[in-house]
Amino acid sequence: MTAFDEYSGKYGSVRMERHDGILQITLHTNGDSLQWGSIPHRELPEVFRDIGSDPDTKVVIMAGAGDAFTGPPGSRQSTPQRTPMQWDRTYWEGKHLLMNLLDIEVPMIAAVNGPALRHSELPLLCDIVLASNEAAFQDSGHFVNGLIPGDGMHVIYPMLLGLNRGRYFLLTGQTIEAQEALTLGLVNEVMPREDLLPRAWTLAEQLAQESDLVRRYTRVLMTQYIKKMMHEILGYGLALEGLGSVDTMLGRE
Repeated sequence: MTAFDEYSGKYGSVRMERHDGILQITLHTNGDSLQWGSIPHRELPEVFRDIGSDPDTKVVIMAGAGDAFTGPPGSRQSTPQRTPMQWDRTYWEGKHLLMNLLDIEVPMIAAVNGPALRHSELPLLCDIVLASNEAAFQDSGHFVNGLIPGDGMHVIYPMLLGLNRGRYFLLTGQTIEAQEALTLGLVNEVMPREDLLPRAWTLAEQLAQESDLVRRYTRVLMTQYIKKMMHEILGYGLALEGLGSVDTMLGRE
C-alpha cells in the first residue's frame, strides 16, 4: 500500500490533486501539453502502480494540460533507434504502462481536453471518456511513421472500433475528431473545453457515493476482458514492434 503524500509530488510529467477521495491527475510537460518521450514512458507505469496501491482513492480523473492531451505528432525522424537490449526497457515499460493502468481498481474518468496524437489508448482505457470539442484521436507514432503499432494500439482500437475500422485507423494514420469519436463510441460525451473538468468532477462525485467494494469490484469486472486481451497479445505486439524498430535502424545505417 502507498500513501498519497509519498508519491503525489515525485513525478515530473504528472500533476496530482485529491479531494474527498477523488484524484485528478493532469498529464503535462513543463505545465503545458504532454510531449510524449522517454520521461512519461518511464514515469507513467510507476504513477499508475502508485495510484493502484493507494486504498484512499475512490475515483481517478485523467486530464491533459494546455491545448492538447498528448503530442507531438510522430515523425520518421523521431522514430526511436534502439538495440535489442535497449528495446528490452521499452518492452518492460510498455507492458506495465497499460497493465498498471488496468490494475487501478477504482473507476477512471478521462477528460480529453484536446488532440490525443500519441498513446491515445490511455484515455480510452478509462471507464468514462469525456472529450472537448477540440479533441481528436490518432496513432501518429506507429505504422504511418515506420513503427509497428504493437504497444496496445493493436488491442484497443480494433476492440473499440471493430476489426476493419480499427485496422484501417492504424494503417492510415486516420484522425478521428470529437463528434465522430462520439458517433463511433470511442467517447461518451462531447462538450466545450471549459465544461470538461466540471463535468468530470460531477461524475466522479456521483461514482464516489457507492460503497468501496461496489466501486472497486465493478472496475475489476469491467476491465477483465480488456486485461485478458492485453495478457494474450500485448507482450507479443511489443516484441514485434521491437523487431521492426531494429530493422528500421539497420536500414538507416
